[in-house]
Amino acid sequence: MSEKEALKKIILEKSYREGTFKLTSGRVSDFYIDCKQTTLSAEGAYLCGRLFYEMIRDFQEVCAVGGMTLGADPLVTAVSIVSYLEKSPVPAFIIRKEPKGHGTASWIEGKSNIPPGGTVALVEDVVTTGGTLIKAIERTRQEGFQVGPVLTVVDRQEGGSQLLKEHGFDLSSIFTRSELVS
Repeated sequence: MSEKEALKKIILEKSYREGTFKLTSGRVSDFYIDCKQTTLSAEGAYLCGRLFYEMIRDFQEVCAVGGMTLGADPLVTAVSIVSYLEKSPVPAFIIRKEPKGHGTASWIEGKSNIPPGGTVALVEDVVTTGGTLIKAIERTRQEGFQVGPVLTVVDRQEGGSQLLKEHGFDLSSIFTRSELVS
């Protein structure tokens, strides 16, 4: 079984639910993907880290990987650990929902590991409308970094990819909803 097939199996077992759910976007959906159940499992975290690392390693300019807390926290850590094991370390960073209330008042934790003006990859667990990634892009740029690849574990195919395209970014996903539930 390939790593992608193994990850799909874990997501369907641990994270995919049908029913009535309110999403971060405020929309109501007949299915929910609680990806944290997968990304916080040892195998799921490793597989996400491995697959994301493979997606970003060809971007020579990428000097760090980050994302919005909380969904991206286990993902950026997994990518960073996999990159270290591959002898090509990529540091991780986390974007806060609110700027730090003391000290530097920074939006980003782990900033000292990123060269000023560096190009970073952004990751997210699940993308619906793309709003969280747009905030992540804005905050990353606000802190002086360039945004390269934008990646997600699952694209729900509900407008997020299109919104990112309108802002000049292509969304790459490990799975689209149709691939996941096919």
